[in-house]
Amino acid sequence: MTTETTPTQTVREETLRSALAAGGRPKRPGALSASLTFGWRALLKIKHVPEQLFDVTAFPIMFTLMFTYLFGGAIAGSTSEYLRFLLPGILVQTVVFITIYTGFTLNTDISRGVFDRFRSLPVWRPAPLVGALLGDAARYTMASAMVLVLGLILGFRPEGGPPGVLLAVLLVLVFSFSLSWIWTALGLVLRTPNSVMGVSMMVLFPLTFASNIFVDPQTMPGWLKAAVGANPITHLVTAVRGLMHGTVTAGQVGWVLLSCAALVAIFAPLTMHLYRNQS
Repeated sequence: MTTETTPTQTVREETLRSALAAGGRPKRPGALSASLTFGWRALLKIKHVPEQLFDVTAFPIMFTLMFTYLFGGAIAGSTSEYLRFLLPGILVQTVVFITIYTGFTLNTDISRGVFDRFRSLPVWRPAPLVGALLGDAARYTMASAMVLVLGLILGFRPEGGPPGVLLAVLLVLVFSFSLSWIWTALGLVLRTPNSVMGVSMMVLFPLTFASNIFVDPQTMPGWLKAAVGANPITHLVTAVRGLMHGTVTAGQVGWVLLSCAALVAIFAPLTMHLYRNQS
C-alpha cells in the first residue's frame, strides 16, 4: 500500500523548508545576559512566593528591637549608645544569615530536577549559579535597607553620613556574595534542602555570635578574644562600623576584601567542579 503525495502537500513542505532556511540561527546568549536572566528568575520566585521575604523583614526587626531594649541598658548603659554600636553588627548578621538560602534554593532545584534542564541548555555553564547569586544580592539589598530604616527610626545617626553608609552596605554585599559560594557548594553536595539549612546554620551561628556584633571583645577571656579576632565576621563588622561612623582605616577594609578574594578563589572553582560532575 503506497501513500501518494498531493501537490498541495509538496508546496507546503517546500514553503516550510524555505521559511526555515531563510531565518538565521539566534545568537548564543553571552555570559552576562544568561546570568542576568537566571538572576531575574530568582527574583520572580520572590514575586510568586512573597513569604520568602519573611527573613528579610521580621528577622532584622526582631533582633534589633530585642537586643537594643532588652540588653542595651545592661551592656552599654543606655539604649541609644548601644544602638550606635549594635546596628552595624545587626546589618552584617542579617545579610550573612540570608546567604544560606542560596544553597537551600539550589538544592531544592536539584531535588526537583530543574537544574538538570539548566545544564542541558546552550548557555554559559556557570550562568545558573551566578544568576542565583545575583538574584540573592537583591534580597541582601532589601535586608540592608530594612535594617537602616529601622535604625534611623530608633535614633541611629551614622557620623560617616550617606557616603559611609552606602560604602558599608556595598562592603557587606561583596562579602555576602563571596560567602554564598560556600553554601552553593554545600547545596551541590548535600542530599536535601533541610540538610543544607541545618549545616549552614551550624556554621553561621558560632561565626556570628562569637564575634564583635553584640559585645566588645575586650571584655572576653584571652583565648576567646583571640578566636574572635581571627573571625572574618569580626573584621567585616569592624570595617562596617568604621565606615558608618567615619573611623575606618584602609587596613580594616583591606582585610575584608582579602577574605572575599580567598572565599571566591577557594569555593568558586570547587563549586564549578561539583557542578560539572553533578549526576
